[in-house]
Parts: sequence; C-alpha cells; structure tokens
Amino acid sequence: MSNMANVAKMANNTNPRSSQRRALHLMIKGRVQSRSIYATLIDISEGGCKLSATSGFASVGDRVTIRVNGINTPLGKVAWVDGKIAGVSFESPMHIAIIDHLCANIDNASDEQRQRMHRV
Repeated sequence: MSNMANVAKMANNTNPRSSQRRALHLMIKGRVQSRSIYATLIDISEGGCKLSATSGFASVGDRVTIRVNGINTPLGKVAWVDGKIAGVSFESPMHIAIIDHLCANIDNASDEQRQRMHRV
C-alpha cells in the first residue's frame, strides 16, 4: 500500500477533529515520558499537534510536554504513531490566540528570524 493510501486510511480511522490544524514546521525540545527529545512540530491545533523525530521516539499513551518558540503547550498524550510521526492529543485545549501568535510570528519572520526559531 502506498504512503498516501496509509495516510488516507489513518484519516478515515481517526476521530473527527474539533479544531483546524495549522502548519508550523518548527524544531522543538520536549519530553516524552522522562526522555528529552528534539522533534519537528509539523502542525498544531487547539486539541493537539503532530511531531516528527527519530523512529521509536514515542509510543501510544506516552505523556508529552513541549515548548514551542518559548511557549509551553498543554500536557499531551501520544494518540497514534506511524514510523517517525506521532500525533499528540492535548489534555486541555491550547488557546487559539496562542496558536495565532505562533503562526503569525512564523509567517511574518525574516529568514534570519526563522533560522533562530528553528534552533533549539
């Protein structure tokens, strides 16, 4: 089965989203269980986010804390894992104004500022 077919299959088997995901693509530092991780934040919403890191960095049910551009997200739990990608469900919603702020900072940043944001 192709990768796109796998993604479509996963999308059909998941619960409907309660909020819109916003693409970010930022390097973040976080913790999965008690381990420190460095990952790429692929997208974020009020209810969760998607992370990419090395294979095996997380398992379903692991507790996750992350800091995005100086802002702590709500505590989360890994909802699904597909290779190097994991979906995190926040235990409490992230305020939409904070998501807007993060996305606006990325959209309006100069190339030099974007490079700094990608450094952890």
